[in-house]
Parts: sequence; C-alpha cells; structure tokens
Amino acid sequence: MWHLDEIFNDLTVVAIPTRTNFRGVTIREAALFRGAAGWSEFSPFIEYSDAEAEQWLYAALEGANTPWPELKRSSIGINATLPNVEIDRVPEILNRFPGAMTVKIKVDDFENDCELVEAALDFNPEFKIRLDVNGGWSLETALLNLYNYYLRFGKVFEYIEQPCLEIADLKELKKEIPMKIAIDESVRKALTSDFSSAKEFADIAIIKWAPSGGITRANKLIEKIGLPAVISSALDTGIGISHGLALAASQSDLGFDCGLATSSLLESDVITPPLEITAGTIAVHRTSLDEKLAAKYLASADRRLWWQNRIERIWESGFGERWQSEQRN
Repeated sequence: MWHLDEIFNDLTVVAIPTRTNFRGVTIREAALFRGAAGWSEFSPFIEYSDAEAEQWLYAALEGANTPWPELKRSSIGINATLPNVEIDRVPEILNRFPGAMTVKIKVDDFENDCELVEAALDFNPEFKIRLDVNGGWSLETALLNLYNYYLRFGKVFEYIEQPCLEIADLKELKKEIPMKIAIDESVRKALTSDFSSAKEFADIAIIKWAPSGGITRANKLIEKIGLPAVISSALDTGIGISHGLALAASQSDLGFDCGLATSSLLESDVITPPLEITAGTIAVHRTSLDEKLAAKYLASADRRLWWQNRIERIWESGFGERWQSEQRN
C-alpha cells in the first residue's frame, strides 16, 4: 500500500486570490510538492474530471522527479495577458507585464470587447494582439466578429486563439479570414489525435506544460502536430511556470512570445527566487516554495483534504501502477 507522503513530499496546498476574475477563477488553488529533482505543481482546475487531471499529474510527477532537458536559451519572451476587465483597469493590468510587446486579450465578441483592444493599443500602440475566444463562437459568429475586428484594427492581430471548437468550422474559417488561427482546446482535449490534418484548420499550436503531461510528452506532441508552437500556462504558480519556461527553453525554434507570465495575475506568488519580468522576458530557473508565503496562502483544512483525496483517487484508479511501471522501465 502506497502512502501519499512517500511520493508527494512536503505536499502543500495553497489558495491564492487572483487580481481579476480569470475564466471564473477568483481563488487559484494548487497542490505543490517536492521530489528528487525539485519542486513541482499539480493544479488542474477544480471542475476538471479525474480523467482530464491525469495528464496534469504526469506533468507534476515528471517535474518533481526528472531533471530538465537541455535548455537552448536562458530567458523567454512573454506576452501580457489581459482578462475581460473594466476598461479603466487595463493600464493597471498591463503594467504588471513590463516590456511585453505582445498581449493576449480574452474576448467574448466585437461589440462588447473592441474597447479592450483599443485600450491595449492606447497603452502600447506597438502591441501585437492575440484574441483568445476559448472556442466560444460558431462559424457564423466568428466570421462576423473577426470581420469587424479586422475592419476596425487592421493587421495588428498576431493570431486568433481557438475561435471555434468544431474542426469543420475552423477549416472553413481559415479559408475566409486574414488572421492566423491558433488552437488550444483542440489540442489539450484531443491529445491522442494524430493531428495529421492540423495544417488545414490551424497555423499555430498552443502547448501547455501541465495539460500536455509534462515536458517530454509536450515535446512529442509538438513534433506530432507539426505547427509552430506557443508555450503557454494555465494560471500556474511560479513553480508550474518554471517548468513551462523550461519547456519553452528546450525548443529548437521559438518564434513567438510565450504565455508564461500569468502568475502576474495572482495576488502573490509563493516561490523563491521570484520569476521577475525584465524587458518582456523571464529568466529560466528552478524555483522552490517560500515557507512564509506558503503559510500566508495555505488553503483551509477542508480544501487541503479535497486535494489529497483528488490525488489519491487518481492514483488508485490505476494511474499509480502505470506511473510506477514506467519509472521501473
């Protein structure tokens, strides 16, 4: 019989308030633990099923127990992330990403959110703009919204992230719009797909360390998809972000700024040394849990138990046997 503390050393569950409502999250919870290689993070969003969270546990265990691969660069260019906030908060949010030359903006439609794009360009007229739709549009709605965005703002858009969920809609949209299409949900919700036709419906793949199952699996996924990759994150603490930075640093080709500064949207990080943004870049290095900050943001007893139970359920569903077998081989 296995024991939680044998594999998840110093397991600490934190609950950190966010600076904005980010995709419905106002408190970001994360389970942090230590292995032979250092600290790692398990933080699938609360609503995710145990089956979907398995990949995040693979990533977390790899991060804790496996040394990083060869790093081909020591710092990573990052994009700013602008949630769907009130217009008067735009400068406050963007100031948290000093030197960033690219901004990803969460949008619902043109009518309500074109002023967010305007405010971002007022903040920095040189911004490259990414719109993130999270698969929220039908083909007809996507065409209407993107036609309006292009008419108003022209060629400022680097890409549109997951405008539609259906592959058939993305294929049609790609034929019609002058912007590039990036896929996120189409990747992380279909990890076992062969992606042989990816070039027919997308130009760029968004790859995230945790949902991909860790650095090794993410790099295999990038190779399989065959599209340029943007390495991004899932509102991780600086511990998870550090592994995302290592994934980005392991790429032979990295032609885009990465979405690896989202911990700036948290009230505080819980790591030492901090991951600081300097001239739009973050240096790549391992991070550790800061004991004082961990104590300040320690989750309540019932939430700590919830995360422990979540890990135990996944482990005992057969995941643990598979993982341990892989380690022996």
